[in-house]
Amino acid sequence: MNREFIEAIDELEKEKHISKDILIEAIESALVSAYKKNYGTAQNVRVDIDRETGDIAVLMKKDIVEEVYDDMIEMSLEEAHEIDPRYEIGDAIEFQVTPRDFGRIAAQTAKQVVVQRIREAERGMIFDDFITKQGEIVTGIVQRKSGETLFVNMGKAEGILPVNEQVPGERFEVNERLKVYIMDVKKTTKGPQVFLSRSHPGLVKRLFELEVPEIQEGIVEIRGIAREAGSRTKIAVYSQDENVDPVGACVGTRGSRVQAIVDELGGEKIDIISWSEDPEELISNVLSPAKVEKVIVEDDEKNATVIVPDYQLSLAIGKEGQNVRLAARVSGWKIDIKSHTQYFEGEGEIIQIDEDDEDTGEEVFEVEEK
Repeated sequence: MNREFIEAIDELEKEKHISKDILIEAIESALVSAYKKNYGTAQNVRVDIDRETGDIAVLMKKDIVEEVYDDMIEMSLEEAHEIDPRYEIGDAIEFQVTPRDFGRIAAQTAKQVVVQRIREAERGMIFDDFITKQGEIVTGIVQRKSGETLFVNMGKAEGILPVNEQVPGERFEVNERLKVYIMDVKKTTKGPQVFLSRSHPGLVKRLFELEVPEIQEGIVEIRGIAREAGSRTKIAVYSQDENVDPVGACVGTRGSRVQAIVDELGGEKIDIISWSEDPEELISNVLSPAKVEKVIVEDDEKNATVIVPDYQLSLAIGKEGQNVRLAARVSGWKIDIKSHTQYFEGEGEIIQIDEDDEDTGEEVFEVEEK
């Protein structure tokens, strides 16, 4: 190796942000192993690379002893005095033993180490880049399929969209573009793995943040979100400015903002609700579109009994209990629903749903919505 090699290492340090010292130390360590493999010993050998010229020296160390038992690691005082009369028993002497053909071995070894470290550095940079994007939306292209799992090209990395994070009914073909939510990023021996989702409630939250300037500016907050992907989402929003209607801001002129999100989600229904610190008002709101007669709350256990007109009972419960289930999750309250007749005459069946009713595997999400 020579000065050109050192210059190349310097360029790598600038471009790939790989420390020159760490890289050279790794090469030196690899060369010790190469020396052992080719010349039979590395027990008392080290390799030194000149940081300026690139010159390589293989140095052997021997301890100076009165009686030599192993001439690979020991040297008599007489032999040492032939080199320098100032040596004493107990000193160590180091001298160069670089083989003539070691330059070729060194060049091959150095290349392997550099390639490996570049690969590791690039993987590290990709991991660092995507770990900061966890919980965000990115646009990718379906690169390939393996069964029902999709592999999405996101530029620097390939993301994994497993079948359980896809939306029922959605179908994407190879080379098709899609927006995905970065759910998790993990380091593996093959590099970083980026796990994606289309069904996560965070996808809807981020879409609203992208579409509604008032949310980006912090004027409108998403306070709660619950989603049954592919079917319906409830989002509770709150405005810091009394002059800004949070629901109107999210809906947009003639519904343009929410419609863009609905289109992205393949027609998924979205209920935008006004968040309230008053539990009675909040619970009444989250059961929309059903009309509520009365809400009776038990603050200590966050239980609420909701009375609705008889003709509104089915609407309040929703198909297969979906409306009340999402309402409970977005509000964080356990909700008992009774029709007017059931409550005042004690007839019929009570429908009780709470935020932990997770037959879909979803959960209350800290999101700002109403």
